[in-house]
Amino acid sequence: MSEQVPQVAPPKSRKGLWIVAAVAALVVAVLAYVLVAGGDDDAEGATKVRLGVVGASDPYWKTFKDEAAKEDIDVEVVDFSDYAQPNPSVSEGEIDINQFQHIIYLADYNVKNDDDLYPIGSTAIYPLGLYSQKVDSVDAIKDGDTVVVPDDDTNQARALLLLQSAGLISLKDGGSPFSTLNDVESDSKVKVQAIKADLTPTSLPDVAAAVINNDFVEKAGLSFSDALVTDDASDPKAQPYVNIFAVRAEDKDNETYRKLVEIYQTSQPVIDGVQEVSGNTAEIVKIPDTDLEKTLSDVESQIQEQ
Repeated sequence: MSEQVPQVAPPKSRKGLWIVAAVAALVVAVLAYVLVAGGDDDAEGATKVRLGVVGASDPYWKTFKDEAAKEDIDVEVVDFSDYAQPNPSVSEGEIDINQFQHIIYLADYNVKNDDDLYPIGSTAIYPLGLYSQKVDSVDAIKDGDTVVVPDDDTNQARALLLLQSAGLISLKDGGSPFSTLNDVESDSKVKVQAIKADLTPTSLPDVAAAVINNDFVEKAGLSFSDALVTDDASDPKAQPYVNIFAVRAEDKDNETYRKLVEIYQTSQPVIDGVQEVSGNTAEIVKIPDTDLEKTLSDVESQIQEQ
Protein backbone atom coordinates (compact mmCIF):
# COMPACT_ATOMS: atom_id res chain seq x y z
CA MET A 1 0.00 0.00 0.00
CA SER A 2 1.39 3.36 -0.96
CA GLU A 3 1.92 6.03 1.75
CA GLN A 4 -0.72 8.75 1.90
CA VAL A 5 0.81 12.20 1.57
CA PRO A 6 -1.14 14.92 3.44
CA GLN A 7 -2.52 17.70 1.26
CA VAL A 8 -1.11 21.10 2.08
CA ALA A 9 -2.95 24.24 1.01
CA PRO A 10 -0.93 26.36 -1.32
CA PRO A 11 0.49 29.48 0.29
CA LYS A 12 -1.50 32.67 -0.09
CA SER A 13 -0.14 35.17 -2.49
CA ARG A 14 1.64 38.22 -1.10
CA LYS A 15 -1.15 40.34 -2.55
CA GLY A 16 -3.77 38.39 -0.57
CA LEU A 17 -1.85 38.92 2.67
CA TRP A 18 -1.75 42.66 2.06
CA ILE A 19 -5.52 42.73 1.51
CA VAL A 20 -6.17 40.90 4.81
CA ALA A 21 -3.81 43.23 6.68
CA ALA A 22 -5.41 46.30 5.16
CA VAL A 23 -8.92 45.14 6.10
CA ALA A 24 -7.81 44.42 9.68
CA ALA A 25 -6.20 47.84 9.96
CA LEU A 26 -9.36 49.48 8.66
CA VAL A 27 -11.49 47.69 11.26
CA VAL A 28 -9.17 48.84 14.05
CA ALA A 29 -9.24 52.41 12.75
CA VAL A 30 -13.03 52.46 12.58
CA LEU A 31 -13.34 51.13 16.11
CA ALA A 32 -10.87 53.72 17.39
CA TYR A 33 -12.79 56.50 15.67
CA VAL A 34 -16.07 55.38 17.21
CA LEU A 35 -14.54 55.33 20.68
CA VAL A 36 -12.95 58.77 20.35
CA ALA A 37 -15.74 60.49 18.44
CA GLY A 38 -18.24 59.33 21.03
CA GLY A 39 -16.52 61.40 23.76
CA ASP A 40 -19.35 63.95 23.96
CA ASP A 41 -22.21 61.51 23.57
CA ASP A 42 -23.12 58.29 25.29
CA ALA A 43 -24.30 55.12 23.61
CA GLU A 44 -27.87 56.42 23.41
CA GLY A 45 -26.89 59.76 21.88
CA ALA A 46 -27.19 61.90 25.03
CA THR A 47 -24.90 64.94 25.11
CA LYS A 48 -22.43 64.77 27.99
CA VAL A 49 -21.77 67.87 30.09
CA ARG A 50 -19.35 68.23 33.02
CA LEU A 51 -20.89 70.66 35.53
CA GLY A 52 -18.77 72.01 38.39
CA VAL A 53 -20.42 72.87 41.71
CA VAL A 54 -19.50 73.40 45.36
CA GLY A 55 -21.78 71.10 47.31
CA ALA A 56 -22.64 68.22 44.98
CA SER A 57 -24.12 66.32 47.92
CA ASP A 58 -27.18 68.59 47.87
CA PRO A 59 -30.03 66.26 46.81
CA TYR A 60 -31.37 68.59 44.15
CA TRP A 61 -28.33 67.94 41.95
CA LYS A 62 -29.50 64.33 41.55
CA THR A 63 -32.92 65.70 40.59
CA PHE A 64 -31.27 68.12 38.18
CA LYS A 65 -29.37 65.24 36.53
CA ASP A 66 -32.60 63.28 36.15
CA GLU A 67 -34.42 66.26 34.62
CA ALA A 68 -31.55 66.88 32.23
CA ALA A 69 -31.56 63.24 31.18
CA LYS A 70 -35.14 63.70 29.98
CA GLU A 71 -33.71 66.22 27.50
CA ASP A 72 -30.97 63.81 26.38
CA ILE A 73 -28.31 65.62 28.41
CA ASP A 74 -26.00 63.43 30.48
CA VAL A 75 -24.79 65.70 33.30
CA GLU A 76 -21.73 64.72 35.33
CA VAL A 77 -21.72 66.82 38.49
CA VAL A 78 -18.12 67.54 39.50
CA ASP A 79 -17.74 68.54 43.16
CA PHE A 80 -15.16 71.09 44.29
CA SER A 81 -14.13 71.65 47.88
CA ASP A 82 -13.90 75.44 47.72
CA TYR A 83 -14.75 78.43 45.57
CA ALA A 84 -11.26 78.92 44.12
CA GLN A 85 -11.38 75.87 41.86
CA PRO A 86 -14.43 75.83 39.52
CA ASN A 87 -13.61 78.93 37.44
CA PRO A 88 -10.06 77.90 36.47
CA SER A 89 -11.44 74.45 35.67
CA VAL A 90 -13.88 75.95 33.17
CA SER A 91 -11.18 78.15 31.65
CA GLU A 92 -8.83 75.20 31.23
CA GLY A 93 -11.54 72.98 29.74
CA GLU A 94 -11.53 70.47 32.60
CA ILE A 95 -15.27 71.07 32.99
CA ASP A 96 -17.80 72.66 30.63
CA ILE A 97 -19.84 74.89 32.91
CA ASN A 98 -20.13 75.75 36.60
CA GLN A 99 -22.79 76.92 39.02
CA PHE A 100 -21.59 78.10 42.41
CA GLN A 101 -20.98 81.85 42.35
CA HIS A 102 -22.66 85.23 42.15
CA ILE A 103 -21.85 87.96 39.64
CA ILE A 104 -19.48 89.89 41.89
CA TYR A 105 -17.38 86.79 42.49
CA LEU A 106 -17.17 86.14 38.74
CA ALA A 107 -16.28 89.77 38.04
CA ASP A 108 -13.51 89.66 40.62
CA TYR A 109 -12.16 86.42 39.11
CA ASN A 110 -12.25 87.74 35.53
CA VAL A 111 -10.43 90.95 36.41
CA LYS A 112 -7.75 89.32 38.54
CA ASN A 113 -7.11 86.52 36.04
CA ASP A 114 -7.59 88.45 32.79
CA ASP A 115 -10.37 86.02 31.89
CA ASP A 116 -13.75 86.40 30.19
CA LEU A 117 -16.02 83.75 31.67
CA TYR A 118 -19.63 84.55 30.81
CA PRO A 119 -22.83 84.44 32.92
CA ILE A 120 -25.07 82.31 30.71
CA GLY A 121 -28.05 82.39 33.08
CA SER A 122 -29.26 83.21 36.58
CA THR A 123 -30.27 80.67 39.20
CA ALA A 124 -31.12 82.06 42.62
CA ILE A 125 -30.22 84.68 45.16
CA TYR A 126 -29.77 83.78 48.81
CA PRO A 127 -29.79 86.02 51.86
CA LEU A 128 -26.55 86.08 53.84
CA GLY A 129 -26.91 85.39 57.56
CA LEU A 130 -25.12 85.97 60.86
CA TYR A 131 -25.10 82.93 63.20
CA SER A 132 -24.01 82.25 66.77
CA GLN A 133 -23.80 79.46 69.30
CA LYS A 134 -23.30 81.86 72.20
CA VAL A 135 -25.98 84.52 71.88
CA ASP A 136 -29.55 84.59 70.62
CA SER A 137 -29.69 88.17 69.36
CA VAL A 138 -27.45 90.80 67.82
CA ASP A 139 -27.97 93.00 70.89
CA ALA A 140 -26.39 90.31 73.07
CA ILE A 141 -23.06 90.60 71.23
CA LYS A 142 -20.72 92.57 73.52
CA ASP A 143 -18.26 95.33 72.82
CA GLY A 144 -14.91 93.88 71.76
CA ASP A 145 -16.33 90.48 70.80
CA THR A 146 -14.93 88.81 67.67
CA VAL A 147 -17.12 88.15 64.65
CA VAL A 148 -15.92 86.03 61.73
CA VAL A 149 -16.57 86.68 58.03
CA PRO A 150 -15.56 84.80 54.83
CA ASP A 151 -12.13 85.80 53.55
CA ASP A 152 -12.83 85.85 49.79
CA ASP A 153 -13.13 89.44 48.61
CA THR A 154 -16.72 89.49 47.40
CA ASN A 155 -18.39 87.54 50.21
CA GLN A 156 -16.27 89.44 52.72
CA ALA A 157 -17.58 92.80 51.49
CA ARG A 158 -21.16 91.60 51.58
CA ALA A 159 -20.64 90.24 55.11
CA LEU A 160 -19.17 93.54 56.27
CA LEU A 161 -22.16 95.42 54.88
CA LEU A 162 -24.41 93.02 56.80
CA LEU A 163 -22.50 93.66 60.04
CA GLN A 164 -22.79 97.40 59.43
CA SER A 165 -26.54 97.18 58.88
CA ALA A 166 -26.77 95.23 62.15
CA GLY A 167 -24.96 98.02 63.99
CA LEU A 168 -21.88 95.97 64.83
CA ILE A 169 -19.34 97.89 62.75
CA SER A 170 -18.89 101.10 60.80
CA LEU A 171 -17.24 101.15 57.37
CA LYS A 172 -15.26 103.97 55.78
CA ASP A 173 -17.40 106.04 53.43
CA GLY A 174 -20.42 103.93 54.30
CA GLY A 175 -19.03 100.76 52.74
CA SER A 176 -19.32 99.27 49.25
CA PRO A 177 -19.34 95.89 47.48
CA PHE A 178 -15.55 96.13 47.64
CA SER A 179 -15.07 96.86 51.34
CA THR A 180 -12.33 94.95 53.17
CA LEU A 181 -11.23 94.55 56.76
CA ASN A 182 -9.12 97.68 56.26
CA ASP A 183 -12.35 99.67 55.89
CA VAL A 184 -13.66 98.70 59.33
CA GLU A 185 -13.54 101.81 61.52
CA SER A 186 -11.50 101.50 64.70
CA ASP A 187 -14.43 102.58 66.89
CA SER A 188 -16.61 99.65 65.71
CA LYS A 189 -18.35 97.62 68.39
CA VAL A 190 -16.78 94.27 67.44
CA LYS A 191 -13.51 92.95 66.08
CA VAL A 192 -13.76 91.27 62.69
CA GLN A 193 -11.66 88.32 61.57
CA ALA A 194 -11.69 86.77 58.07
CA ILE A 195 -11.22 83.04 57.45
CA LYS A 196 -12.04 80.62 54.60
CA ALA A 197 -15.76 80.46 53.91
CA ASP A 198 -16.02 76.72 54.56
CA LEU A 199 -14.43 77.17 57.98
CA THR A 200 -16.78 79.86 59.27
CA PRO A 201 -19.22 77.35 60.82
CA THR A 202 -16.46 75.57 62.74
CA SER A 203 -15.38 78.90 64.25
CA LEU A 204 -18.66 79.35 66.13
CA PRO A 205 -17.50 77.77 69.43
CA ASP A 206 -14.63 80.27 69.59
CA VAL A 207 -16.24 83.56 68.52
CA ALA A 208 -19.36 85.55 69.29
CA ALA A 209 -20.83 85.09 65.82
CA ALA A 210 -19.99 84.29 62.21
CA VAL A 211 -21.37 85.26 58.83
CA ILE A 212 -21.93 81.94 57.05
CA ASN A 213 -22.69 81.42 53.37
CA ASN A 214 -25.88 79.47 52.62
CA ASP A 215 -23.85 76.60 51.14
CA PHE A 216 -22.45 75.74 54.55
CA VAL A 217 -25.33 76.44 56.95
CA GLU A 218 -27.12 73.09 57.04
CA LYS A 219 -23.92 71.13 56.42
CA ALA A 220 -22.77 72.51 59.79
CA GLY A 221 -25.93 71.30 61.51
CA LEU A 222 -27.42 74.79 61.66
CA SER A 223 -30.88 75.94 60.62
CA PHE A 224 -31.49 78.98 58.45
CA SER A 225 -34.05 80.12 60.98
CA ASP A 226 -31.22 80.37 63.52
CA ALA A 227 -29.76 83.44 61.80
CA LEU A 228 -29.55 86.45 64.10
CA VAL A 229 -29.96 88.72 61.09
CA THR A 230 -29.87 88.47 57.29
CA ASP A 231 -29.50 90.91 54.43
CA ASP A 232 -32.35 91.65 52.01
CA ALA A 233 -32.17 89.40 48.94
CA SER A 234 -35.07 91.23 47.27
CA ASP A 235 -33.26 94.59 47.20
CA PRO A 236 -32.67 95.64 43.55
CA LYS A 237 -29.13 96.53 44.55
CA ALA A 238 -28.61 92.84 45.30
CA GLN A 239 -28.42 91.81 41.61
CA PRO A 240 -24.61 91.51 41.76
CA TYR A 241 -25.23 88.76 44.30
CA VAL A 242 -27.43 86.71 41.98
CA ASN A 243 -25.99 83.24 41.46
CA ILE A 244 -25.27 82.17 37.89
CA PHE A 245 -24.18 79.47 35.49
CA ALA A 246 -20.82 80.45 33.96
CA VAL A 247 -19.15 79.22 30.77
CA ARG A 248 -16.27 80.18 28.50
CA ALA A 249 -17.17 83.19 26.35
CA GLU A 250 -17.02 81.11 23.18
CA ASP A 251 -19.69 78.78 24.64
CA LYS A 252 -22.25 81.44 25.54
CA ASP A 253 -24.58 80.45 22.69
CA ASN A 254 -24.30 76.71 23.31
CA GLU A 255 -27.88 75.39 23.17
CA THR A 256 -27.19 72.49 25.53
CA TYR A 257 -25.82 74.76 28.25
CA ARG A 258 -28.74 77.14 27.81
CA LYS A 259 -31.09 74.19 28.19
CA LEU A 260 -29.50 73.44 31.56
CA VAL A 261 -30.27 77.00 32.66
CA GLU A 262 -33.89 76.56 31.59
CA ILE A 263 -34.16 73.29 33.50
CA TYR A 264 -32.86 74.92 36.69
CA GLN A 265 -35.22 77.87 36.38
CA THR A 266 -38.41 76.04 35.37
CA SER A 267 -38.31 72.44 36.58
CA GLN A 268 -40.53 72.31 39.65
CA PRO A 269 -38.76 69.26 41.16
CA VAL A 270 -35.44 71.13 40.90
CA ILE A 271 -36.91 74.35 42.33
CA ASP A 272 -38.48 72.41 45.20
CA GLY A 273 -35.11 70.79 45.89
CA VAL A 274 -33.29 74.12 45.90
CA GLN A 275 -35.86 75.55 48.30
CA GLU A 276 -35.61 72.55 50.60
CA VAL A 277 -31.84 72.82 50.84
CA SER A 278 -32.01 76.58 51.40
CA GLY A 279 -34.69 76.35 54.07
CA ASN A 280 -37.04 78.19 51.70
CA THR A 281 -34.74 81.21 51.68
CA ALA A 282 -33.74 80.97 48.00
CA GLU A 283 -35.38 83.26 45.46
CA ILE A 284 -35.26 81.72 41.97
CA VAL A 285 -34.64 84.51 39.46
CA LYS A 286 -34.86 84.64 35.66
CA ILE A 287 -32.70 87.55 34.59
CA PRO A 288 -31.90 87.90 30.86
CA ASP A 289 -28.27 87.11 30.25
CA THR A 290 -27.88 90.49 28.52
CA ASP A 291 -28.71 92.13 31.87
CA LEU A 292 -26.36 89.75 33.64
CA GLU A 293 -23.63 90.65 31.16
CA LYS A 294 -24.17 94.38 31.78
CA THR A 295 -24.06 93.93 35.54
CA LEU A 296 -20.89 91.87 35.17
CA SER A 297 -19.29 94.53 32.97
CA ASP A 298 -20.25 97.31 35.40
CA VAL A 299 -18.84 95.46 38.39
CA GLU A 300 -15.65 94.57 36.51
CA SER A 301 -15.17 98.27 35.71
CA GLN A 302 -15.64 99.18 39.38
CA ILE A 303 -13.11 96.56 40.43
CA GLN A 304 -10.57 97.85 37.93
CA GLU A 305 -10.96 101.32 39.39
CA GLN A 306 -10.15 100.13 42.90
